[in-house]
Amino acid sequence: MIRYATIAENDLVDGDGWSVSLWFQGCPHHCQGCHNKELWDFNGGVLDSVFTVIQKLEKAVYANGISRNLSILGGEPLCKENVLATETIALYFKLNHPEIKIYIWTGYTYEDLIKNKDLYEIVLNNADVLIDGPYIERWRDVSLHLRGSSNQRVIDLKETLESGEIKILQL
Repeated sequence: MIRYATIAENDLVDGDGWSVSLWFQGCPHHCQGCHNKELWDFNGGVLDSVFTVIQKLEKAVYANGISRNLSILGGEPLCKENVLATETIALYFKLNHPEIKIYIWTGYTYEDLIKNKDLYEIVLNNADVLIDGPYIERWRDVSLHLRGSSNQRVIDLKETLESGEIKILQL
């Protein structure tokens, strides 16, 4: 089962170009100044099967003959309550639609995720871009693409995993 807030079918903000965005419900970080406080509650949103959500996402990604990216946000898609659904979705799309670029936003840092590689390996191997780090209000910068504060990074996961060094995308 998956608990999510919404699926935005034509998102031009979260990703490069057109995206379908899945907003997970529930977040343990509670960042000061968060603009998604309504997503903190793990009991809010819509409860559905992962299979049903994948069907909705798949239909939306190809709606009207336009191929879209897939953006996975929250809440927190990589917290213990959501990580299994996130990895299932990422793996499904990478296996069945490898042309779709997958973006994941998380309040955890890449270094945090690598420390728990057994838990996050499937997600890291199947997503293309990771926007990492908590939102820090004092470092807020509305001019940044794909992130809200300057501590957050936009990481090319494929290059990072291949080289062993974090590869930041220059936007």
